[in-house]
Amino acid sequence: MHTTAGGPTDSPQYGDHVDLRDGRFYGPVSLGPACAHPASGPDVLSALPVAPVGFTGRERELESLLRGLRPPDDTGATGSTLLWAVTGLGGIGKTALALRAAHAARHEGWFTGGILFLDLAGYDDTPVSPARAVASLLYALGVGGAHLPSEEVDQHALYLSRLATLADEGKRVLLLFDNVCETGQLPPLLPGSDAHRVVFTSRESHPSLPARELSLGPLCPSDSTALIAEALRLREEGDERLEREAESLRELTGLCGHMPLALQIAAALLRHHRSRGRVASLVTELRSGTHLTDTLHSRGVDQYGRPLALAPVFEASVRRLPAGRSRALCLMAQVPCADYDTDTAAVITGLPGRQALDVLDDLACAHLVTRDLPGDDVRERWHIHDLVRSYACALAAADPQLGAAARTARARVRRHYHRQAADRDRHLPAPVHDPSPAAVRRRDAALAWFDGEHANLVAAVLWPDDDDPEVRVSLALHLAGYLRWRRFFEDWIAVGRTARPLAHRMGDERAEAAVCNHLGSALSRGGPADEAIEPLTHAAHLYHRTGDPRGEGMAWNNLGLAQRRSGEVGLALTTHVRARHRFRDLGDRWNEGRAQHNIGLALDAGGRHAEAATAFGRACELHRGHDRIYHGDSLNSLGWALYTAGRTQEAIAALQESLRIRQEYDNWYATGLTGSNLARTLEAAGRSREAAEARALADEACARAGTRAVVYGHHH
Repeated sequence: MHTTAGGPTDSPQYGDHVDLRDGRFYGPVSLGPACAHPASGPDVLSALPVAPVGFTGRERELESLLRGLRPPDDTGATGSTLLWAVTGLGGIGKTALALRAAHAARHEGWFTGGILFLDLAGYDDTPVSPARAVASLLYALGVGGAHLPSEEVDQHALYLSRLATLADEGKRVLLLFDNVCETGQLPPLLPGSDAHRVVFTSRESHPSLPARELSLGPLCPSDSTALIAEALRLREEGDERLEREAESLRELTGLCGHMPLALQIAAALLRHHRSRGRVASLVTELRSGTHLTDTLHSRGVDQYGRPLALAPVFEASVRRLPAGRSRALCLMAQVPCADYDTDTAAVITGLPGRQALDVLDDLACAHLVTRDLPGDDVRERWHIHDLVRSYACALAAADPQLGAAARTARARVRRHYHRQAADRDRHLPAPVHDPSPAAVRRRDAALAWFDGEHANLVAAVLWPDDDDPEVRVSLALHLAGYLRWRRFFEDWIAVGRTARPLAHRMGDERAEAAVCNHLGSALSRGGPADEAIEPLTHAAHLYHRTGDPRGEGMAWNNLGLAQRRSGEVGLALTTHVRARHRFRDLGDRWNEGRAQHNIGLALDAGGRHAEAATAFGRACELHRGHDRIYHGDSLNSLGWALYTAGRTQEAIAALQESLRIRQEYDNWYATGLTGSNLARTLEAAGRSREAAEARALADEACARAGTRAVVYGHHH
């Protein structure tokens, strides 16, 4: 426990109790002589622990806290909130922010009655009791020895009296309490006057207290880099690693989760291993460790005497959790999702929804998970900091029962996601045969769900285990339409490459054919197109062997696209014609239209623009009134072919109709593509104003799609 107030320091009287345990000071501190005449009133000046060295970031939080500490103005206002709480995960920088604000307030002269700092040691084995805290504060206020009442109730009354006297004299006092754990530690220490201010730090939220809470999260990447850079410059002003290894430094801050304590440990390791040179070496060491929280530790202590180690900090927080909460945290940490909605968290923990929400609330109050409330239309989500996840996984690794429970939890979550994806995949927009408002709402809701769970759904297929091959393959197939629609080709390829051997080991040739078809389609669009030919050829073979002519035709259609993108234009044309004949024989007008459209693409790629326009026109006829999305696609291709053939006015009409259709659907890539093509065509026609409008529309759509209009040619 560390208590500070102001004025010259005298040694405590020989009769005063001094408690030294493990090299830490737990006794009261009097930073002025014991008051011989209590009636004369306290004399308190300001003294704080040293200001945090290398403090970076937190501008918004610091401004908010200083605004709360600032004296009231001359308008008669009574001032702001008496009690301020700075909360957050252990090691997130709470004490540093509170001390930075206290030093700034002292510099401004806002607390003429003094600043008292007390470490309540809430997360140590022996937290400071309110009675001990009051006694220490009285010493700081100049009351000691024979003048200290023997009864706790009298000490508390005298403490409040001293603060009241200072308030009556117009002397404001700032009380700064560090490491509050139990709500009951604080109320006996609060002043009876609203002239004073109280700031406390805690790893937990305390909603029962009437406090304004500042909840701290990780630093932003630039502030994280600045923190390490400043620490290195303190050791050696011209440390060349800051510029020479800027990329490794950014990677290091990411591994530290932008958490101040972890960043300080990393800086200490870099200083300690100065002779080893490279920041990249530390990055490699951290990546190769089993658990980051075990690797991120350094010898020595920080400027406040605290060990440079993460695990003890997290251990103290987890130890205080109510029963069952640490188990839930370990299970959630071992299900490698980016984040969780409440339903998914309930599936992981195996608890009913209401109980799961209670557990999540407790974990959020302990700042071991973070609640994200994005808005009224989106459900709350829950995040685990990467370093907390690492620590919880290390805990689980030492407990075979938790490891087995986590494996079961992963299986439950995968099946949960599979059910959800299968239900929503039915409502995605390709093909769209039902343009009714109700169908559009279902499609929009399905897309929104896939958008929110995108990373988790892909991860559920990729988790490196051999469990649930049927579910993983089926989930990969239900993801394909969404990943294609949003053009997440890298994820589509990764999912396909993972699912293919699973389907083969299952011996399910129909599933293997579908997976190979999707994998080849993804590779032809977002990977090396020549790598798509083998899986698509294999898919066509499997579809033929299992008696699925429609599937075989779809594989041929996709194979033709891969052949065209690989430069085999003549071969692609032959393959698409073959697919068209197969669909025509089946009476499948929709797929015939797709094959017809692809024939046009092959003709256009071969420079046969007039023939391509005819082919696209036929595709428009097949899709008109049957599938509005593919009708828009064919109109876009028709417009470009007409433009290339010099039939500019016809091209403009086709592209304008395509743009109207594409704007109806949540496909920004397609809207940007058609807008870009229309802008070029209008420019060629000398219609500059309309071309500029089309270009602006294309730029906006491209920005939303995450690309640029200048790279949009015709189907590249």
